[in-house]
Amino acid sequence: MKTIGVLAIQGAVDEHVRMIESAGALAKKVKHADDLAGLDGLILPGGESTTMRKIMKHYHLMEPIQAFAKEGKAIFGTCAGLVLLSKETQSGEESLGLLDAVSVRNGFGRQKESFEADLSVDVFGPTPFEAIFIRAPYLVSATSDVTILATVDEKIVAARQANILVTAFHPELTDDNRWMRYFLEKIV
Repeated sequence: MKTIGVLAIQGAVDEHVRMIESAGALAKKVKHADDLAGLDGLILPGGESTTMRKIMKHYHLMEPIQAFAKEGKAIFGTCAGLVLLSKETQSGEESLGLLDAVSVRNGFGRQKESFEADLSVDVFGPTPFEAIFIRAPYLVSATSDVTILATVDEKIVAARQANILVTAFHPELTDDNRWMRYFLEKIV
């Protein structure tokens, strides 16, 4: 059975744990670099990317997470996780630099502009995915090495590059575990 870690420093940690378990894997909360040992994959949950980055730096997690990815281990970033994984942010903030793309924090606006949308996702077939966007980022550009999986108004909201998967929305806040199953079956 696969074991997936959830970076447990901020954000929807318990919701991700439930989603991992609903998709048939074991979940482990990650707070320190040593917690990465033995994991098949890692989730960077939504939250506030600036705060998460500061905590990651304080606990010396940036380099171990980069090394984890360079070993070929899978990482799934949701919302703030997308920002943290992108090579660049439009605001110039430091990131993990693991996805060849440029992200925009709060790209769809502030809290009051949060919304839900039915996404057409080819890898899921004809049934749309009901996505929840909360102060959501998006990718403004990506290299040809990045596969675009979903867009909203021509903005990239889900993408994959090798062992990295990102969504601008919160799949863990739904009962639909297709994104987690995709992560476990196609990327981990």
